[in-house]
This record gives sequence, C-alpha cells and structure tokens, in this order.
Amino acid sequence: MSKLIALTPASEWSELRVTERDWKTADPDVLGTLLTHMHLIRAFEETVVDLAMEGLVHGPAHSSIGQEGGAAGALAFLRSADQVNGSHRGHHHFLAKSLAHLRPGRADPRAPLGEDVQALLQRTLAEILGLSQGFCRGRGGSMHLRWAEAGVMGTNAIVGGGVPFAAGSAWAHRHAGTDDVSVTFFGDGATNIGSVLESMNLAAAWKLPLCFFIENNRYAVSTKVEESTAEPRLSSRGGAFNIPSWKVDGMDAYAVHLAMRQAVAHMRAGNGPTLIEADVYRYLHQNGGYPGSAFGYRSKEEEASWRARDPLAALGKRMKALGMASDADLETLRARMQEGMRQAVAALIEADPERPGKRRIRPELWPDPGFRDVGVRSELHELRGVRTEEQSTFKGKLEERKFIDVVAETMERRMVVDDRIVILGEDVHRLKGGTNGATRGLHDRFPDRVLGTPISENAFAGLGGGIAMNGRFRPVVEFMYPDFLWVAADQVFNQIGKARHMFGGDIRMPLVLRSKVAMGTGYGSQHSMDPAGIFATSPGWRIVAPSTPFDYVGLMNAALRIEDPVLVIEHVDLYNSTGLAPVDDFDFQTAFGRAAVRREGRDATVLTYLSMVQHSLDAVEKTGVDAEVIDLRWLDRASLDWETVGASIRKTNNVLIVEQGSSGTAYGGWLGDEIQRRFFDWLDQPVQRVTGGEASPSISKVLERAACARTEEVMEGLERIMAGQGAPVRARGGN
Repeated sequence: MSKLIALTPASEWSELRVTERDWKTADPDVLGTLLTHMHLIRAFEETVVDLAMEGLVHGPAHSSIGQEGGAAGALAFLRSADQVNGSHRGHHHFLAKSLAHLRPGRADPRAPLGEDVQALLQRTLAEILGLSQGFCRGRGGSMHLRWAEAGVMGTNAIVGGGVPFAAGSAWAHRHAGTDDVSVTFFGDGATNIGSVLESMNLAAAWKLPLCFFIENNRYAVSTKVEESTAEPRLSSRGGAFNIPSWKVDGMDAYAVHLAMRQAVAHMRAGNGPTLIEADVYRYLHQNGGYPGSAFGYRSKEEEASWRARDPLAALGKRMKALGMASDADLETLRARMQEGMRQAVAALIEADPERPGKRRIRPELWPDPGFRDVGVRSELHELRGVRTEEQSTFKGKLEERKFIDVVAETMERRMVVDDRIVILGEDVHRLKGGTNGATRGLHDRFPDRVLGTPISENAFAGLGGGIAMNGRFRPVVEFMYPDFLWVAADQVFNQIGKARHMFGGDIRMPLVLRSKVAMGTGYGSQHSMDPAGIFATSPGWRIVAPSTPFDYVGLMNAALRIEDPVLVIEHVDLYNSTGLAPVDDFDFQTAFGRAAVRREGRDATVLTYLSMVQHSLDAVEKTGVDAEVIDLRWLDRASLDWETVGASIRKTNNVLIVEQGSSGTAYGGWLGDEIQRRFFDWLDQPVQRVTGGEASPSISKVLERAACARTEEVMEGLERIMAGQGAPVRARGGN
C-alpha cells in the first residue's frame, strides 16, 4: 500500500493576536499615532461620502470607512522612502502614508493639525473632486492618488493591476542597495488574479522587499469571498510561493502594527517578501453612501456586528483603560479632524448662486480644458543637444555587419556607459543571448542587470513599469513574441502607457519594450503578429521600427534616452540580413521623428517600415513604378515625420501604405485615415493599403505565405494605385 507523507509549507504561516501583556507594554506614542491616523481617515472619508451623496463628486467614491485599522497599522511608521501603492479603494492608504511622511515616527493626537496636514487634506479632497490643485491635477480622482515625495507610487483602478508595479519599486530598492521596502494593498477579489499571483512568485524568486497586504473585507462588490475561492483564508496564498505570511484582525490597528513590524524587519534584513491578511469590513457599499444591506447582498445584522468592532472605538477604549486618553481627548481629536475637513471643503466649495440651498465646486478651481492632452508623453527636453547621425553623415568606420550582432552590441555599449539600464525577459540570460542572440554576452558582463524571468509577462512587464516609475533605473523589457502582449495587456496599456498622464502629466516612464515580428518562421497564429497597429492606437507609447543595422543603433539609443515608454519592433527576417553599421562608435542617435526616404519618385508615395522596406524597393524595381519609398522609422502619431510624408504626398498625389501583418490589427488603418484628413486636397484617389490577410498566419507554409504580405503583394498594390490613375503597370520580371 502506498505511503502518504504529510508536507508543510517551507515558510511560516501564522495568525497574530494581541495579548493583554502586549497592551500593558504598548508605547503610548504608538497607540496615539495609530488613533490619529484613523481619525484623520475617518473624518476625510465621511466628508467624501457626504459630498458624493450631494452630487459633488463626479465619478466613484470608494469609501474605506471601517478599514482604517489596516492602513494605519501598516503605514503609520514607514519611512518616506518606503513606497506603497493600492487599489481603487485607496484613500486610507494614501492618507496614512502621507501623514507618516509629514509626521514621521509620531502623530500626536493632542497636537493641532498644522498647515502641512491641512494642505494634505485639501489637496487630496481636491483630487477626488477633479480639481487642478489635486495631487494629480484632477486627472486621477478617487482611484488614482499619487504623491511621490511621500512614497505613494499611485493607487489603481484595475483590481490587482498595481501589484507588479510595486514589485518593480521593490526591485529598485534592493538593486540600489537600500533597505527600503514596498507595500502593495489589494482586496480579497484580487487574490485570484494572475497579476497578483505572478508577482508573488517573482518577488519570492528574486527575494524582493515587498509586502503583499490583503485587505479581506469579505466582498468583491457583492460576491462573498467564500463564493470566489475554496480557501477563504487568503493568507494561505503566501505558502505556495514560500512567502512568510500573517493573518491578523484588521479591526485592531495595534495588531496590524505588530504584524507589520515583524514583516518590515524580515524585508529590511534582505529576506524577501512578506504577506499580511487583515480581516476588515467596509461599512458602506462598494461605492457611495449606502450600506451593502441596501443592495441585498448582506444583512443588517452582519453589518451591525462589524460596526460593534469599529477600529477607532476599539483603540480609543483600550487607551482609556490604559490611562492614555480620556473621553474628552477622544472627542477633541475627532472634532479637530472634522474641523480640518470643514476648512478643506470651504476652500473648494461654495453656495450655488443659481440653486438656493445647494452648493457647487468653486468654478475657478476646475482644470483648464486645454490641459486635456498635456503630459500624455514627454515634451522631449531630454533629447536637446544630443548627437544625431544618418548613415550619410556618419564619419566613423562602417562595415557590412549582421543585423542581430549590431542589436547585441548596441545594448552592450549602452549598458557600459549607463549603469541604470537593466534588461529583463524570458531566457535573455541564457541560450547565448536569448532565442535570437539579441542579448549575446550581456549576462556574463552584467549578471545583476540581465534578469531572466519566469514565464509571466503580466508580472515582469509591470515590474518593468514599476522600475521605470521609480526613477533610478531604465528597464528594457523583452517580449519573446509580440503576441504575448495580450497576456500583459493591462500592464502594457492600462498601466505603463497611461501612467504619466493619469498621475498628472509630470512623471517619467523611461521603459523600452523590445519584441520581434516573426512572420514567415512557421510559428503560427500566436507567435507572428505585428504589434504596431495595436500600440499606435494606445495613448502614451512611442514606436520605433528600424529596418537597417545602422538605424538600429540610432533608434535604440534614442529610445533609451526618451522618458516615455517606447516599443522597439524588430523583424526576424532582418536579424540575419547584413548592412553597413558602425564598428566602434555606438554613441549617436537617429534624429527624433525623422523618416528616411529610401527611394525618390513621382508616381506614388509608399509608406512602410521594417522588412517591408526592402520588399517595397524590390516591388518598385520589378514594376517600374516611379514610387517614392519612405521608411517611417518612427510610427506613433506623436513622433511620425509628417513633414517628410506631406512633402512626398504633395509631389505624388498618391499613397500606398505597406505592412506585412493581418488586416484586422493593421497599422495602416489609422494612418490612412489621418493622411486623408491632413492631405485630402492633395490626393488623386483614396489611400491604398497592402496588408496580410484577415486571418493570423498558420503553421502550413503555404497558408502562412498566403497570410503575409511580401514583394508580390506590394507589386499588386502598386499596380492597383497606378490603375486608379489610368496608368496600367507591366511588371518587369518574376518573383
């Protein structure tokens, strides 16, 4: 008969409960600080709810009333350099960490608020109301609160979406040689999300100083935790990743503080991540001012039982019993916080002269509508004074070189001169430079800056975003194939692409995402896409697409200097191609936003990129059409060289956009529309396009060829555009 041997997790998992001895030996300053934090949060949240019920909050107001103990206990004694992020229900995290920044080590419950704390309340409320004096200039509202100086990296509206960013900040702390830590807050609903679990695995594997703090308030909107998982003790998640974990009563701020003190000591000692599950309860519904019972998913009796455990009242009662506070002290503390909120409201809201008895937001405090698009991307001050070169102007030594070798040497040179650059991705540290040799030799030379990741694009893409936002390092993230971006789409588009604008427009996001188009390699529908069309329609991203080894050097160098996320697209057909490239001078850039005219002509303007540049040149040669072939190089709407494109269109009056990939995700869709808007009067016919088929490429060699555009399809496109001019084309030769 088989034998069963009981196994136990490699890490400790325990429940922490406060004893009477703990209370008797508690530091009065600690308890007073916790109480102060909770009362500040409670007064703030009650005010927000009242304003929301009055119709003065545009958008959601996710109240944390009832959950103050978790935030205060976890954050009241962290340093300003420690970083925290949280979820859509994040006012309490933001306020606790910000107050800890303003009152490090102690927040005296008997002291006046002070101008700095009053300003904190007013600016936070202004942000929730969408006003220009808010921390994110009114763009973030209730769900996106950021104050970098206080260590708040930004709360997040995507459930679990901010967790990988927190892992990135933790990596930056460790790599910089500090003992600072990061804390990421999320609820019970997020514990089943891939980005959270992937980040737990990555943080544990790399021993990152990151605390995963679960606020288990028992409901994901209206779905009970027992309905979502067979293991409602959510701190059990830590054991699967060898993360020491604590379960604690989140209605007891002191218990949370004691658990957090142990977790922080573990992390500051370099022992890796921790996990804390705090059982808390939001007194109100997911959003707004009504209790959950009003919506039928929980009972009034359940709500009453949790209200009887109110964290503010519980700690106040303990402090009275210990002789640390009186009823008058507690009443004065609450009144002081309420008065602070009344002053904040008075600075932002006034009587509505058109509606007697009603109030309105002071009109002069709204952001100017002209601020709408400011800060989507950098204004590119970082490129001023840089050295730019074209192959025709380059004075250094050039040799015929293989494209992929230039890719690796360009990155090596940048890592030599800029120790902020770090590379991460699957297998980038193995296989003699990843699957194609793009990182050849780099791990041997920079072992702590070339990071082979688990197969978890969501986690390592977001971790790269967190590293970039931290500001001390420049991550280069590699997706082995662009199709994998769909696994990490939240991190790529909702997080990395939107962060600069969402948090006020003045933060940096210097991240390079490398990937390759692999059409023609036989890897089928899920390894072959061209991502240009997807990224071109997503705000915040810049896109470069080098078609020659020389251009790769200049474009990658520019991408690594820009303070925006930049997608660098490569193509497997180019890797083994050769072209003139530098031998010993890799320190120039390609001029920002400058296309390259690869062939001048008068009959048509061909706009293309990557491997289709050569296919277009071949097609022109075979058809005899006198076409102007423009290698766009910079593809996003903010970087595209409209001057060169416009000059060509005014000359030829015809446009053919050429790309290889599927028509459904094609880059040329938006480009053709934009050209017709800008240059309609100069066009003799509608913009024509060459793309692959509707379907993604298949494994079959014949079907794959049918799905991809190459020279023959460009020839057909040229014939079509000339036929529209009444000038039929007779091709000069075969394939």
